[in-house]
Amino acid sequence: MAPRVPIGDELRSVLGSPARTTLLDSSPRSRVWRVELRDGGRVIVKQITDGGGTGPDGDARYAREVAALRLAARAARPAVAPALLGTDPANRVMVLEHLDDLGAADDWMPGYAESLARLHALTGPADAGTLPAWSGPSAADAESFLALARALDVPVPPSVPDELAGLIDRLDPAPHHALLHGDPCPGNDLRTADGVRFVDFEQASLGNGLVELAYVRIGFPTCWCAMSVTGAPLSEAEDAYRATWRSLTGTDVPGDLADACAGWLIRGDALVERAHRESVDHLARVPVEDFEWGYVSARERLVHRLGVVAGLCRDHDRLHALGRLSAAVAARLRERWPTLRPLPTQDTRPRY
Repeated sequence: MAPRVPIGDELRSVLGSPARTTLLDSSPRSRVWRVELRDGGRVIVKQITDGGGTGPDGDARYAREVAALRLAARAARPAVAPALLGTDPANRVMVLEHLDDLGAADDWMPGYAESLARLHALTGPADAGTLPAWSGPSAADAESFLALARALDVPVPPSVPDELAGLIDRLDPAPHHALLHGDPCPGNDLRTADGVRFVDFEQASLGNGLVELAYVRIGFPTCWCAMSVTGAPLSEAEDAYRATWRSLTGTDVPGDLADACAGWLIRGDALVERAHRESVDHLARVPVEDFEWGYVSARERLVHRLGVVAGLCRDHDRLHALGRLSAAVAARLRERWPTLRPLPTQDTRPRY
């Protein structure tokens, strides 16, 4: 039997009585309903659960999403997220504006990037503490990446450990306060008549927006539907993001895109879905097994990321050796497993 939509008396007094409810597909970490009200309106009801294998963190994810939606409500029209219409903290329930999704378009990337920049630009230093700081790669991630190279019999240039230590320091989120979505993947962006709006803010944080702009180039690292964006679509998306950020803040986007991409490369947890993160060293699994997430394997994801970092860091002052190592590891992976496929391109974005 489908679970009953959890609208209590207090929410009913604000929203009205449900006439019809439909349970929608969602992650194991939440339940989502489309609710048609007796007055003819429609809303979305979302309840955060403790499912999904991530432990009893439902209260924290609920608090994050509510806080992020309230911050996102600052956006001038067009909005960048659904309006938060009501909350029931005791039951981890939120009632959201219903959005009419027009579905994906072939030229979806510039609109996605523009809305992402608008989301990121909503917050600043005065908002410190309203959300957790973004969690970047650690020294353990760096060591896992080096161990992967050694396991594949790829020599590690002597300067790479110091380059990785410097990278981790530069990715410290402390100086940055952009409103990060946390999982800005295809499917969490809805194309509406007023532009792209983002949903599912359970992993929202404050940090440098560049780490989410990097999704476009590095292959959407926290998404089951990893994809490759190159050429004109890549340039158009990154230009749209930078131009929007500049128009809203009066400044250039801070940081280095090569740093952001390299940070995603060395994170083994970015090879698996959220339920399996923070469990084992997933980079250590790569030489002995290839594991799939969605329709792409871990080795295929990794080869793409290695190629991106190799290209970005070829002439980089602070990551030159890491670029050479990335190229060598990618070549070794392709040599050992020649049937590895390139990531699907952005024009094959899955329809939801």
